[in-house]
Amino acid sequence: MKPVVIFRHACCEGAGYLGTFLARNAIPWCEVRIDKGETVPASVDEYSGVVLMGGPMSVNDDLPWIPPLLQLIRESVEKDVPLLGHCLGGQLISKALGGVVSKNPVKEIGWGQVQVVDHPHAREWFGDLQGFNSFHWHGETFTVPAGATHVLSSPYCANQAYVMGKHIGLQCHIEMTPEMVKVWTEQWKNDIATSAASPAVQPAEIMLAGVEADCEVLHGVADKVYTRWIQGLVA
Repeated sequence: MKPVVIFRHACCEGAGYLGTFLARNAIPWCEVRIDKGETVPASVDEYSGVVLMGGPMSVNDDLPWIPPLLQLIRESVEKDVPLLGHCLGGQLISKALGGVVSKNPVKEIGWGQVQVVDHPHAREWFGDLQGFNSFHWHGETFTVPAGATHVLSSPYCANQAYVMGKHIGLQCHIEMTPEMVKVWTEQWKNDIATSAASPAVQPAEIMLAGVEADCEVLHGVADKVYTRWIQGLVA
């Protein structure tokens, strides 16, 4: 089987729980480390699926790797190679497909509830869940691209996820592990401090208070989403 390719845009925003899930299901995967200067592949033909992780940059930044990655996303849609975007990844997919990425009304950092839209396409990905406690770390938001279906929302960010056939773009982070939460709260503590006025930003001690149990519940949600996503992988 061809591997899933995972694009890493920051050293501490790797595959996380998704890597564990893929290994458990004997699905090979490889990593393109944008943060290390690795180049965007010229084609998706060598991959069964494409995953885009998060990162502190904006999709609107003038960065040399963004245009070829947007083109690779469009090629993936044309060739029906499934896309999975987390946070920045969901924004990249949206922009590649004609959506707009702009500043969210407030920064959203920490644990917070998201609601599952009552729609058949949402049920395909989230089963009978009506909502769940997800992890967030973003200051921008995407519009739902043409042809996609809006499936998740939160009180502080209307567009938390969309689906389109085999593809899903998420604003929230369902790939978190306890270790990732610990690293992020330390590495980006200044982001927390400078955004403390936002009603959607938690202090680090709140994010970490029940992190083991919170991540365990989130992994159950991720299992639903990832199980649906791997059904579309190209042989």
